[in-house]
Amino acid sequence: MSIEKQWLINDIAKFSLDPYGFVLYAFPWGEKGGPLEKHEGPDVWQAKVLRDMSVQLQKGAMTTADVIRLATAAGNGVGKSALVSWIILWAMSTFEDTRGVVTANTENQLRTKTWAELSKWHQMCIVKEWFVVTATAMYSKNPDHERTWRIDQIPWSENKPEAFAGLHNQGKRVILIFDEASAIPDIIWETAEGAMTDEDTQIIWATFGNPTRNSGRFHACFNFLRHRWRSRHVDSRTCKFTNKVQIAKWIEDYGEDSDFVRIHVRGVFPHASSRQFISGDIVEMARGRFLRPEQYNFAPVVIGVDPAWEGCDFFEIVLRQGLMSKILATYPKNDDDVEMAGRIALFEDEYKADAVFIDLGYGTGIYSAGKQMGRKWTLIPFGGKSSDEGFLNKRADMWNKMKQWLASGGSIPNDPAMCTDLTGVESRIGELGPNCGKLYLEPKESMRSRGLGSPGKGDALAITFAHPVKSKIQRGFQAQMDIAQPYDPLSLNVRQPESRFDPLALTQGRLN
Repeated sequence: MSIEKQWLINDIAKFSLDPYGFVLYAFPWGEKGGPLEKHEGPDVWQAKVLRDMSVQLQKGAMTTADVIRLATAAGNGVGKSALVSWIILWAMSTFEDTRGVVTANTENQLRTKTWAELSKWHQMCIVKEWFVVTATAMYSKNPDHERTWRIDQIPWSENKPEAFAGLHNQGKRVILIFDEASAIPDIIWETAEGAMTDEDTQIIWATFGNPTRNSGRFHACFNFLRHRWRSRHVDSRTCKFTNKVQIAKWIEDYGEDSDFVRIHVRGVFPHASSRQFISGDIVEMARGRFLRPEQYNFAPVVIGVDPAWEGCDFFEIVLRQGLMSKILATYPKNDDDVEMAGRIALFEDEYKADAVFIDLGYGTGIYSAGKQMGRKWTLIPFGGKSSDEGFLNKRADMWNKMKQWLASGGSIPNDPAMCTDLTGVESRIGELGPNCGKLYLEPKESMRSRGLGSPGKGDALAITFAHPVKSKIQRGFQAQMDIAQPYDPLSLNVRQPESRFDPLALTQGRLN
C-alpha cells in the first residue's frame, strides 16, 4: 500500500465518531472551479443533525438501549437527500464491514432522487475509489468484502416486509435510512425494529420526510414515541438554498397556518387529514389518561373481539368499562376457533364481563364454539344497519360513538399500535343513490393501499360500543324493580307504596 493511501485511511479513521468532521473533510467545499465552489459546507440544520450524531456516537452507543434514532420532518427543498448521502458515505467510509438498507416512500423516489443524489456525492467524495455505486447498491471494491461491506437500496413492500428483517451485523455497524418516511407503512417500521436487537453493535436509524400525515410511525417519532427519537422540524424559510420567492407566494395564497404551508414549508404535521376520522389531538389526550377506579368501576364490563382477517393481521381482544379501556391480548392469526373461544371465555370469567361482542366477519366459528360452552356472546355485523341514519353502516356508527367517548374523557392504553389504529382510519361520504350523504369508513383494503395495517385494536375497542349494556348489578336492580312494581296501565296515576322496593335487597338476597 502506498504512503498516500495509508495516510488517507488514517485520516478517515479519525472520523469514525464524527460525521460532521467527515463531511467537511471528504468533499471539495469552496474549491475554486469545483462543483462546490459556492458552498462553504453543510447548512445549519444539516450540521446540527451531524453534530447530534457525533454526540450520541461518542457516548458509546453499542447496545440495543442506545440505538441512535434520528427523525427529521422538513419542508421542501431543504437538502434532505444530500444529508442522507453524506450519512451513507460517512457510515461506509469510517467503519469496516458496515451494512445497511435505504428505502423510501416509493420506488421512483428511491431510484431517481435518493440514490441519484448518493451517486452525485459519491463522485465528489475523497474516498470514491473505495466503493462501487450501482443502481441498487453501494459496496466495497475489495472483493473479499463485497458482500459484507455494503448498503442496499430496497423498495418497501408490505407483502414482503421480511426484506427488512435480516439486517444484522453483530459487533460492527448497522445503518437504516427511511427517506420520505411519512408514507412508509407501519409494518415496515415494525419489521425494521428487528434489526435493532444486536448487542455490541453500533446501530443508526435515520428517518427523513415531509410530515404529510398526522398518523403512522413517522408521526409517532414526534409524538407518543418522541422519547425514543432525536426529532426535529426544519422550516424551509431558514435554509440557505430554498426558493424564498416561491415560499412567500405559498404563504400568501394558502396562509401560514394552512396544512399546505405546515407540510411543505414549516415542516410540521397538518392539523388533521381532511378525511381523518379521529384526530391525533383527541387520541393524544386520551392516551394514558389517568382515571381513579371509582370513575369507572361501577360501569358494565364489555369485551370486544376483532379476529384476524389476513395472515399479517392480529387477533385483538379489548376490554372497556365506562371511561377505562385496556388491551387484554394480541395474538397472531389463528384459525382454531375452539382454542380462541376458550381464551375469550377465560377473559370473560376473569373480568366478570357483562357482554362479549365479536365481529361477525370472521367470528362465526368462535361464536359457535362459545355457544357450545354455554356462553351468550353477540355477533356484530360491521356492515349491518346503523342505528343512526347519518352513517352508512354499523362500523361507522360504532366508531363515531368511540370518537365521542374519547373526546368525553375516555382513556386508552399508552400503546403505539392502538394510537395508530385510531388515527389512521379515514372517512368517506356516499355520493350516489340511497347512500348519498351518509358517512362511512374506508375499508381495510384502502388502508393497505395507503401503507397502513388493519386497525384491529381500533375495531376491537369500537365494537364495545355496538349495543348498550347493563351491568349485572344494574340488571339485578331492574329485575327487582320489575317484580316489585309490575306494570299496570290502570295505575299510572296511583302512587305505589314506597316499601315495595328495597335497593338493599340485592345484597341481602331478599325482596320486601
